[in-house]
Amino acid sequence: MSGRIKPAAGQSSDVLNAAVGSADPQIEHPAAAVPATGATTFAIRGEYIQLDHLLKATGLVSSGGAAHAEVDQGRVRVDGKVESRKRAKLRPGQRVDYGGQSVLLVAVGAT
Repeated sequence: MSGRIKPAAGQSSDVLNAAVGSADPQIEHPAAAVPATGATTFAIRGEYIQLDHLLKATGLVSSGGAAHAEVDQGRVRVDGKVESRKRAKLRPGQRVDYGGQSVLLVAVGAT
């Protein structure tokens, strides 16, 4: 496994163009990059992104409901620990692991 996130149907393979709407102005959709840690980076604008929004924006799940179900079932880890809060506020420097994929959050301009 390469460690890259596969874009959802209709998304560019170069840029993750999740359509999360104006409710998520903090999301930046960078080209997927794999740093030395083996995780794909995801740049965010602002202070944080909610866990359920991140899972959907990266294409790891198909909907917010699917994100909530995966968190409820204990399948999502943040910084190595199972995360039970669907709307946990994630900040640059944190790492999310789900389904064999890892996403490292970075601030805009840090990718």
